[in-house]
Amino acid sequence: MSNAYLAKSLPDSSDQRKPPLTNEHAIAREERKEHTSMLLLLTPALVMVVVLLIMPLCWLALQSVQTEDGFSLANYMRIFQETIYWDTFALTFKISFMVTVLAILMGFPIAYAASRLQGFWANLILICVILPFWTSVLVRAYAWLVLLQRRGLVNQTLMDMGLIDQPLTLMHNTTGTVIGTLHVMLPFMVLPLYSVMKKIPQDLMQASQSLGAKPFYTFRRVFLPMAAPGIMAGSILVFVICLGFFITPELLGGGRTILVSMLVQRNVELYHAWGAASAVGLVLLFVVFLIFWGINRFIPIERILGAR
Repeated sequence: MSNAYLAKSLPDSSDQRKPPLTNEHAIAREERKEHTSMLLLLTPALVMVVVLLIMPLCWLALQSVQTEDGFSLANYMRIFQETIYWDTFALTFKISFMVTVLAILMGFPIAYAASRLQGFWANLILICVILPFWTSVLVRAYAWLVLLQRRGLVNQTLMDMGLIDQPLTLMHNTTGTVIGTLHVMLPFMVLPLYSVMKKIPQDLMQASQSLGAKPFYTFRRVFLPMAAPGIMAGSILVFVICLGFFITPELLGGGRTILVSMLVQRNVELYHAWGAASAVGLVLLFVVFLIFWGINRFIPIERILGAR
């Protein structure tokens, strides 16, 4: 028997070193390919996040600690030492809290009605809620200036009805700011509430009533707990947006109601103090992170946003 025949008949040593490809190996290889494909698909989004979010935040952080004398925390120390910053932050949180509470009180019945009605009436309510999105915030602010002025439609109607003797001061103060901001923020409360309420089975309400529960008890013990994630989602959305709201407070506040966003704008335009403006913005961002962290301690954010 020749050596060539023996060489062909014997198994190759390299083949012995290679283990057979099992199902687990094939699955693992497919998973690696899928992860690589997902990473490639996410790369443009990640680049956009880095360029439009991470890099500007890093630039703001660098600006906030830079002064003419070099590295300094003077901008942050000024926020905690000067009264105007404390008053501005307190007023911002006060108005944001008031708008959030009023949005819950006004948005809950609207969302409830839209989720329980059918056909034309439900669509009509949703159209009325979404319609303000088609109008510019600036236009809506000027419309409220016309309605709330001393000789505007609101004061004139109240005086004609004999409810007041003199025009009320509804502009250039906190009242006008809250009214205008609430008008803009109300859809952000109604839509999350509606999406959650629409998923609540009507059978649960009927089952509770069939067991002898009164309507208010059924609402309080069955419907309201199931609608709680929508309330939390809408409240977080409205509150956080109000913290950085600018156009409506600037117009309806008349320069007397100064919020954090307006303080940032004035530091940049009037004093050209980019360091102070950056410090104020980063402190506000840190406060928002604290709010989310505190909420997540009691209710997971994933549950509020409906991720699970």
